[in-house]
Amino acid sequence: MDTKPSLRAGDYTAKSIQVLEGLEAVRKRPAMYIGDTGERGLHHLVFEVVDNSIDEALAGFCSKIEVSLGDAGVITVSDDGRGIPVEIHDETKKSALEVVMTVLHAGGKFDNKTYKVSGGLHGVGVSVVNALSEWLEVDVKRDGKQYRQRYERGKAASPVREIGTTTGKGTIVRFKPDMEIFNTTEFKFEILANRMRELAFLNKGLHIVIQNELTGEVEDHQYQGGLLSFVEHINKNKNPITKIIHLEKQEGGIAVEVAMQYNGGYADNIYTFANNINTIEGGFHLVGFRAALTRTVNDYAEGQGGKGKKENGIKISGEDLKEGLAAVVSVKLPHPQFEGQTKTKLGNSEMKGIVESIVNEKLRTFFEENPSEARKVIDKATSAAHAREAAQKARELVRRKGALEGGVLPGKLADCSEEDPAKSEIYIVEGDSAGGSAKQGRDRKYQAILPLRGKILNVEKAQVAKILGSDGIRTLISALGTGFGEDFDISKLRYHKVIIMTDADVDGAHIRTLLLTLFFRYMRDLVDKGMVYIAQPPLYKLKKGKNECYAYSDAEKDREIAEMGEGTVVQRYKGLGEMNPDQLWGTTMDPANRLLLQVTVEDAMKADEIFTILMGDAVEPRREFIEMHAKEVKNLDV
Repeated sequence: MDTKPSLRAGDYTAKSIQVLEGLEAVRKRPAMYIGDTGERGLHHLVFEVVDNSIDEALAGFCSKIEVSLGDAGVITVSDDGRGIPVEIHDETKKSALEVVMTVLHAGGKFDNKTYKVSGGLHGVGVSVVNALSEWLEVDVKRDGKQYRQRYERGKAASPVREIGTTTGKGTIVRFKPDMEIFNTTEFKFEILANRMRELAFLNKGLHIVIQNELTGEVEDHQYQGGLLSFVEHINKNKNPITKIIHLEKQEGGIAVEVAMQYNGGYADNIYTFANNINTIEGGFHLVGFRAALTRTVNDYAEGQGGKGKKENGIKISGEDLKEGLAAVVSVKLPHPQFEGQTKTKLGNSEMKGIVESIVNEKLRTFFEENPSEARKVIDKATSAAHAREAAQKARELVRRKGALEGGVLPGKLADCSEEDPAKSEIYIVEGDSAGGSAKQGRDRKYQAILPLRGKILNVEKAQVAKILGSDGIRTLISALGTGFGEDFDISKLRYHKVIIMTDADVDGAHIRTLLLTLFFRYMRDLVDKGMVYIAQPPLYKLKKGKNECYAYSDAEKDREIAEMGEGTVVQRYKGLGEMNPDQLWGTTMDPANRLLLQVTVEDAMKADEIFTILMGDAVEPRREFIEMHAKEVKNLDV
């Protein structure tokens, strides 16, 4: 979507900057402004600076943004926009640049003239970044001259000064996050790169380059297809069964754009954005889209001489229409209402009706002009509806057996005596042998053990009815107590640590991936809330005389051998069952000694892509993935 400039470039002056309040509270309560002072908040600093450049692009004045990750955690963001004004601000008698950088709620986004649409609507972005940085420097290229000002912990350390002439235009921001504020100041290139890719998709034609100066890694993004390219990317390793459907309309200063396509899989991937902000918790724009999709498909099926809204005797529901759907819903509006500064949910209730009306109108037109594509959508949804009915019967059968209600626990589960889920943990263990050792070695008060025989079903290739027909998965659902899929309720979780403990070999790795696929696709809250862990058993036992120790990696093994000296006997553990209960407790289950890896999802789109590659039907992407990452393997089981 192209957004026309609301002003001439020369109209962006000091008078455009309005001051609402000062910066004092930011360093005292940083989490109020950036979410937290951990990894998430750290990366949010970069996004706030980039948002300013994106706002220039939305206004039509910026075509390229460059982000660079340098030494010692220094970030540089540059754009070719108009450049922040540097002349004296009437109200404060300071440079407009200094006002923007040092005063909370100061910016050109409140008068609704400088920027008609903006992601940084609270106006706290760049000033908060400044307040939470050890130092920050801004270069402004404007009117043939280049200006610079330096700040330290939010306060001006130098006046705005002219440092030369230039033929370019734009703003360059360099900053170093303050170690006094953040738990970590180590940026992850992948997190930053994923967001830059996302922004490039959302802003058709905008050129965004991100580079890691430390490793030389560079990602260059520019997508003339915009949201169509976005959906194409989501479905690149799947099996598309329809064309990409593109719907777009502007109405009353609000722009709505949707791109969607069905694939042959069972998972849905719907991403929503408001003014380029990823509304990961959805909001009224998502509600409107889903309502319109359900209504339009049912109305079209009825109008085409089908069996009314009960296609083939089954009513198509919104859940049916999600199966295999990849969609991006992007809205741009002048006065968005977000929940908090981190903007994860759109609260403008009027957007439901606007999005629903536009999608209904445009999608119906598409169906009428492309009847064969409409039929593919209806057939896919009808198949999903049949599967839903079968799944419902399977759920009822499971409920009657007590498995989803928690009334009857599986016989193989060795439960703990602790009744508080927050103090309880469950080990999902590969095989009866390891399960036996774990049951004997555990602390029975708070550690439960669930042995799984063999590998569970690959849920990536199965519909819900088949999944619920799997004994292994039903046993796991029963043990956790949460229900599954539509019935999932995390408040019923019986253990707040779910620990996967498998052998350190190929089969163990496969079982881990199968379980993680299940959790990601159908019990997603477990992952999002950080309740899933992977146990790290030792790879080696080293012994010399009466001295013995354990090593969890080849590097650790080599260090221990060097310390213990010649004659050290090395035992390679191929399976958990090779350890006696005391050894398993001391190395892998004792909270004082064990190593647990917490499973997190920083980028849902990337995670979806990896699960599709590893567990989906397409062989070629999986082979390419293995070849690409073969050199990263640390412990190869041969």
